[in-house]
Amino acid sequence: MPQHIAIVMDGNGRWAQKRNMPRLAGHNAGMKAMKEIIKRASSLGVGHLTVYAFSTENWKRAAEEVNGIFKLLVFYVDSELAELNENNVKVKILGDYRKLPALAVEKIEGAVEATKANTGLQFNIALNYGGRDEILRAVKIICTMVKDGALDPETIEKKTISENLYTGGNFADVPDPDLVIRTSGEKRVSNYLLWQCAYSEFVFADALWPDFTPEEFEKAIAEYQSRERRFGGR
Repeated sequence: MPQHIAIVMDGNGRWAQKRNMPRLAGHNAGMKAMKEIIKRASSLGVGHLTVYAFSTENWKRAAEEVNGIFKLLVFYVDSELAELNENNVKVKILGDYRKLPALAVEKIEGAVEATKANTGLQFNIALNYGGRDEILRAVKIICTMVKDGALDPETIEKKTISENLYTGGNFADVPDPDLVIRTSGEKRVSNYLLWQCAYSEFVFADALWPDFTPEEFEKAIAEYQSRERRFGGR
């Protein structure tokens, strides 16, 4: 069983468009699909589930859609927090989420605080997240440590960078993803966990995200389990 699965939840807009519905209807359906995947991941014993909820590039979308996504996020956190706690799920955030609207930040931080003692699935939400921005942020942190004399440049190694990413250190302590799933038939990384997925296995599913069922999720895991991971070896 992969201990960390990361998902690019792609296809909400196209799902809505195919049904002549507003894009926000697709995002709402996507939230419902996400809830079912969290349940299945938890029941299967997955240690970490990371979802790409809002990227640094998503700000380019229409203001109505962006604001609607944040309202849905607030609604989801309010309505599902009790069930997340009941299922022993811990919530963590990856990304510069404090740039989101104040109410969304308040609800997010409340969910993190309310679930911090849980010991089951760690559910990582990538919010206002970009892989290149994450690496740039880590470089700046490391440069500051060198400038302040707290770090010798000669001792910098790959582990130093990993520890200063959103996934590293005491903040999240997330292992690199074993499996990355992208829905909707698209086959690209889209600035997601660029450092962390250097040796991840990728599964590209044709289903649009709202149609991605727990059964499809298990098929992706089965495909991962059929592969041999060599990490550059023979």
